[in-house]
Parts: sequence; structure tokens; C-alpha cells
Amino acid sequence: MSVHLVGGGWEDPPDGVVYAGFIREATARASAAGRDLPRVAVIAVGDGDEAEHAAKLIDAATPGGEFAPLVTAVRHDQAVPATAFADVDGILVGGGLTPRYRELLEPHFGELRRQVAAGVPYLGFSAGAAIAAERAIVGGWRIGGVPVAPEATAEDLDELTVAPGIGLVDVAIDAHVAQWGTLSRLVAAVEAALVEGGLGIDEHTVLIVGDGDLRVEGAGSVWRVLPAESGVVVGTIGG
Repeated sequence: MSVHLVGGGWEDPPDGVVYAGFIREATARASAAGRDLPRVAVIAVGDGDEAEHAAKLIDAATPGGEFAPLVTAVRHDQAVPATAFADVDGILVGGGLTPRYRELLEPHFGELRRQVAAGVPYLGFSAGAAIAAERAIVGGWRIGGVPVAPEATAEDLDELTVAPGIGLVDVAIDAHVAQWGTLSRLVAAVEAALVEGGLGIDEHTVLIVGDGDLRVEGAGSVWRVLPAESGVVVGTIGG
């Protein structure tokens, strides 16, 4: 199984680079089941723009390989049905307000873990990447009232908020890192022991977590933040 974590961003025109590995895995699973095209659950949550976001995700991913999208597009005050994940070869969770994605998908966390453990690849885009963590950074821009990131990255939260995520990776994930300036938030979260460690993913970049080494593909870097005796250690993976 592999977990594909994309740091957000839209290519114009789409090149499918950060989705290609995910589509290959889903295609291999579909072939083993006798299907010509992989069935991919596409989950989009929004405030009236959810169908448009789902369509953008499909357009962005399609250059990476053909697939049959099974779209579940819901508003913030609706529910994601359990049938959204039935009989699929891959799961693609989109972006938007991270707290809403976490809230609406929380009833399905166990099923998502089960499917990934059974070999169904997961791709999280932005919010979908953040909630893949065991302890998910869902937003906020201050710790103890002190700013640690631009207020525009807060996702309708004030204090930096960490909540249970799906549990597909054991470190916190942040997205849009170089573009939105959220590396400082990840550093502050680790230094304050709100999370044990973190990985920050740039836009147009995917971190692939599988049975072997971590892999990075795309145009940017993945930033690794780990606790140290005197604070934190920051480095990059790939890029």
C-alpha cells in the first residue's frame, strides 16, 4: 500500500506528475480485479464549490493516467456516506477547509485505514494530506496568543489546533509550505510538543509513503521537522 500526500497547488496546464504514481497503483489493483479502468473515490467538501473542486481534481489527475471517478461532493453541513468508499481501487481526498474535512470523514477513519492496509492507495491533496496523519494539524495561526504563521493560513481557527486524523502516517503534515509560509507553524507545533514531528509539503509536490523509503516527486520539497535537545532540527527530503 502507498499513501500519496500532495501539498496542493494547480498546474496550468495540468501535467499529472504528482498523481501518476497513485493512478498506477490504482490501475494495477483494478487489473487484478478484472477492471479496465480503476474506480477512484473522489471526495470534495466545500461551501457551494465542492462540485467544481472535484472536477478540478479530476482534471489535474487525469494526465497521470485514465481512471473512472466516483465523485462524492458535499457541503460543510452534509455527511459523507459510507458508500463513497465501496468497491474502489483508489481514494482521492481533496482540499479546502481542513477542519471540515476532518469532521466529515472522522466516521470513516476506521474504514479508510482498513482499505489502505488492504492495498487501496490513498491520495490526499492539501487538507486531504493533513488529515492523513495520526495527529493532524487542522489549522490555527497562534500558540498561546503568539503568532506562529500568517493569519491567512488559520482555516477559521485562532489557536493552533491538533486533532486525531486518519492515522495513515505517524507524523503531522502541513501543506503549501513554501507558498503559504507554514513551515514556522510546523516548527512551533513540534517545539511546543503539540506533535512529535512533522513533514511540510510544498505545492506541486507529492510525498509517497509506502513499504520502502519515503519518495518525493514534483517541483518542490518536503520539509522535515524533528525535536532536538535544544529545540528542533529542520531539513528537506528530495526536491
